[in-house]
Amino acid sequence: MKVTFNINFHTVWGQKLCVVGSIPELGSWEPALAKEMNYKGDGNWQLELDLELTSPQQTIEYRYFLSINDKQVFEEWEKNHQIVFEGHANHYTLYDYWQIRPANLAFYSSAFTKSLFAHPCNTYERVVKSGKRLTIKISAPRVEKNQSVAITGNQECLGNWHPDKALILSCDTFPDWHIDLDANDIVYPLEYKFLVYDNDKHQPLYWEEDENRKLELPPQDFGETVTVSGLYFRDNLPLWRCAGTVIPVFSLRSEQGFGVGDLGDLRMLVDWAKKTRQRIIQVLPMNDTTMSHTKGDSYPYSAISIYALHPMYISLPLMGELKDAGRTAFYKAKQEELNAKDAVDYEEAVKYKLAYCREFFSQEGSAILSSPEYQEFFAQSQSWLVPYAAYSYLRDKYKTSDFTCWGNNATYNKSQIRELCSEDNGAYPEISFYYFLQYILHTQFKSVSDYARKNGIVLKGDLPIGVNRTSIDAWIEPQYFNMNGQAGAPPDDFSVNGQNWMFPTYNWEVMEKDNYSWWKRRFRKMSDYFDSFRIDHILGFFRIWEVPQDYVQGLCGHFNPALPLTKEEIEQYGFTFNEARFTTPHINHKFLPELFGTLSEEVVGTYLAQSSSNHFVLKSFCDTQRKIEALFAGKTDEASLQIKEGLFSIANEVLFLRDPQEKDKFHPRISASQSYMYSELSTSDRYAFDQLYWEFFYHRHNDFWKAQAFKRLTPLVASTNMLVCGEDLGMIPESVPDVMNKLQILSLEIERMPKTPQREFTDMFNLPYHSVCTTSTHDMTPLRNWWKEDREKIQRYYNNVLLREGQAPEECTEDIATQIVTNHLATNSMLTIIPIQDWFAIDDAVKRKDIESERINIPAIPNHYWRYRMHMPLEKLIEADSLNNKIAELIRKSGRR
Repeated sequence: MKVTFNINFHTVWGQKLCVVGSIPELGSWEPALAKEMNYKGDGNWQLELDLELTSPQQTIEYRYFLSINDKQVFEEWEKNHQIVFEGHANHYTLYDYWQIRPANLAFYSSAFTKSLFAHPCNTYERVVKSGKRLTIKISAPRVEKNQSVAITGNQECLGNWHPDKALILSCDTFPDWHIDLDANDIVYPLEYKFLVYDNDKHQPLYWEEDENRKLELPPQDFGETVTVSGLYFRDNLPLWRCAGTVIPVFSLRSEQGFGVGDLGDLRMLVDWAKKTRQRIIQVLPMNDTTMSHTKGDSYPYSAISIYALHPMYISLPLMGELKDAGRTAFYKAKQEELNAKDAVDYEEAVKYKLAYCREFFSQEGSAILSSPEYQEFFAQSQSWLVPYAAYSYLRDKYKTSDFTCWGNNATYNKSQIRELCSEDNGAYPEISFYYFLQYILHTQFKSVSDYARKNGIVLKGDLPIGVNRTSIDAWIEPQYFNMNGQAGAPPDDFSVNGQNWMFPTYNWEVMEKDNYSWWKRRFRKMSDYFDSFRIDHILGFFRIWEVPQDYVQGLCGHFNPALPLTKEEIEQYGFTFNEARFTTPHINHKFLPELFGTLSEEVVGTYLAQSSSNHFVLKSFCDTQRKIEALFAGKTDEASLQIKEGLFSIANEVLFLRDPQEKDKFHPRISASQSYMYSELSTSDRYAFDQLYWEFFYHRHNDFWKAQAFKRLTPLVASTNMLVCGEDLGMIPESVPDVMNKLQILSLEIERMPKTPQREFTDMFNLPYHSVCTTSTHDMTPLRNWWKEDREKIQRYYNNVLLREGQAPEECTEDIATQIVTNHLATNSMLTIIPIQDWFAIDDAVKRKDIESERINIPAIPNHYWRYRMHMPLEKLIEADSLNNKIAELIRKSGRR
């Protein structure tokens, strides 16, 4: 069969166009094996191939790229051209338009194609009697479920410009539409235009923008199919916006639950979202975090697996009932006890849910594990499921998640683990239980995900920037991780001493060598359940805050990668650089009372050594924060806590940090101007330090970090169909907005956290369209708590932002909360996603009396217990008409869909 590729693309001397694709004749996606096209003049390029079909109906994908000296320099947008070869044609002629990344990229995501705008696969077969077929394809993603794309033009076969005679296009590969025409019915030049048609009312809605399209092609031969593709529908519609809710799944409450939110509750939340005109539900990470079987495992951002889900999310009613009436009664009593609690009792809820699962597994496990559905799941998942089950077994056997303590299994050995997990091994009953749990989780979550899509609700997941250092991923793929560093965040409004998440940092150089396959696998797994996701701490793709292992707090970290300063560069600013003095923690005796009060003498005698007439250093047994932490482990008396915090502060008393790789280079310490050491500098040295500090943190790395982010994020964003959002809060490099805009990653916008330094509150009237706006996050206080934090700030907000006169009330009243939420709904942001606590705040009849219990996380507390739980069950929330009608009406009035 003959295939002719045609494209118009103007080049300069020395450049050439090539075609690469999914078949061997087009290089099987290897650019080095791509086919070079022939230049025909006036920007026209052509390639003729003879192909042998391997099936009666064969689909191939292909893409064009620009080459100079046999090196690829520029290619089309990652969305490939696609052609289906069928037996009725012996010659295919393809006329393609170069595909660029569209400005409305979000509408090509599965959030729209599988949920919000999901279309039935309607196909309109039209008879081509002459044997000469003309196929016209167009990409039109912003066409809603009850709409279609139609075509009309200056030919009888296209209705002679009568919209009511326009032909409806097929959309079996939405958002791409196509129509097959009989070429014998067309007289060139053909003028035509697309329009959107209302399927329910059977009438045209609107035409595409700009001038008519024109097409003039050479005569076709019998048996020839001509395809025109790469067209985009030209619309000028108002901004499409929607609203939704964010809540951790563990925080959901229902009468059918078991003390903690689960997948059955998430299904019910879909019903509530639909009832209130919401279109998106955002959750926190749902991966397994089980390390110690204690409340410490409640931290959802410390996953032990990038694939496995947490067993606590299993819905017991959806899984099945126990046949033993006595055991059923026992668990019913436990359910009532746990459901009566105001907050999640993590340890008890997980303990008894797992116990129920074990009994159900004893009852039904054999039948489930032998089912074809389970066998298919295992075949698709065994690459991660087997290591996960083995890890879970070994963690409990050795009573630690620290795999370095697992004897012969301290280093992952694939064949050894397969032997451990084999059916004839004594460990198999326990191993297979973990298989069972993940199978149940997968089937339940897939069912909820399908239910959400069917109801036009997008599920948005959360991708943590890091994984636990004793995770399965660190165990089986250690090459990707730097265990000598700890990931965290520099100081911000959440934590003045920075944050130390204690996750290992990444070996990006290793990840780059296999084209970031580890990240792509994470994305693929998330897409099983979600159509959108939030990249937690997206700044980590530009640079991560890396804290040395000796530190507990995050203050003495540095950015990685970075461009540290040489001694000569530091001195060029006029700073008198004394390496030993400014890189070694020490404290002037005059500051000791401020740190230790009446305990100063005890501290000097026990923990400090004099280094000069006025200064002290930490003694060797306590000269790092890790040593200090160990010394005071378990001590909770006030004096011990004060001494511990004071010694931590002394350990932070440096102006420069030596780079761990290039020992002769240095990083200025973040927030150094707030240190005691800085206050002792001369006026000239302070000025010089301020200049080098400003240059280092706000200018030196802009282009460098921008290049890092593009290199990492471009292939990753291209690898997924999900709608990508980024959490870009904190110390934001200047280059972040440009990278996110170019890749169309939605930013996060919060009124109380402005990204413009001179503003106290974000300008909500000028938010970017490609953004998510919200009233608060899980790391912040909900609206009613925030209202009580800083009275002076709230007064300014009340007068200057809400434009209300007089004294701000003590409480965030129903009408104030409603005004704030209304303002957020009125923004240009594509998505306004409100925490459920702040939805509750707009209705006095519904909101919780105890506002302190609505906080989810306090970042300044490293081992915070994550246990927030809704105060009312979902069954009652769905019936709370006063709140539900109010939410629906606010969303309707805002113009959000």
